[in-house]
Amino acid sequence: MTDRGIDGMGIDGVLIDGVVIGEGVMLDARPASFITRALGALLDALVVLASFLVIASAGFTVVDGGGQHWYGAMGISAMVIALVIVPSAIESLSRGRSLGKLATGIRIVRDDAGPVRFRHALIRALLGVLEIYLTMGGVAALVSMANARGKRLGDIAAGTYAIRIRGARDRKVDLVMPPELAVWAGTADMARLPDGLAVAARRFLDRAPRLAPTSRAQLSDELAARVERYVAPAPPLGTHPEAFLHAVLITRRDREMAVAIRRQAFAHQRALSQQSLPFTLGKARPS
Repeated sequence: MTDRGIDGMGIDGVLIDGVVIGEGVMLDARPASFITRALGALLDALVVLASFLVIASAGFTVVDGGGQHWYGAMGISAMVIALVIVPSAIESLSRGRSLGKLATGIRIVRDDAGPVRFRHALIRALLGVLEIYLTMGGVAALVSMANARGKRLGDIAAGTYAIRIRGARDRKVDLVMPPELAVWAGTADMARLPDGLAVAARRFLDRAPRLAPTSRAQLSDELAARVERYVAPAPPLGTHPEAFLHAVLITRRDREMAVAIRRQAFAHQRALSQQSLPFTLGKARPS
């Protein structure tokens, strides 16, 4: 079961850039605004229109002279390809990024923030014909403005929505050993942290300055409580949770680095001894 903190923020998985994915993985990327989605949809509509004209022109050239019913069939086929097949293929192959979405810095993701598949894109495209093209975007606009995540009908049916991904790169915060915890950290027994928990703590510290104070305090308490299970003795009474996380992660890093250095030195010495062994035996032989 996914373990989540306040506002759906997980503490067992990797924190990435408000939405939760997988085992408590959080994305700081927020749902795209209505204006941003509208601009992306407008660009996509222009691409669809251009695709329809190209496909229809090519089709009419192929069936030229074939009769009126062939022109009608080709027109319908061109509409289906341009309005449904092409957008579905592009969105699924690009993992939720069409040309319009690429230009506006948004991506379509599932409700669990996973990548969309062809069936999600197909449902969105099919309903998009109704709510975007047949109603000139009126239905999509009304539904999107009434939905907390800006979903249109296609998103509601497919279980998807749009998130902002531009400017969502990590901003690293330097780990600093709190002076009041230096002595304790140097003598504390720290078991190896689960990889997911260790990464979650590190990513939380990177994003802590950008979190709301209430969310920051509650999540730091939850993470510190989970990390404390792997540490003995417990930190001094009154230690701030974020200071505790800094101390544990720094100590974990330094100890693992020291172990790696010792192993490298041992391997180097062993290699030297193996190289010198034949010559040492040779010198010990009587002449």
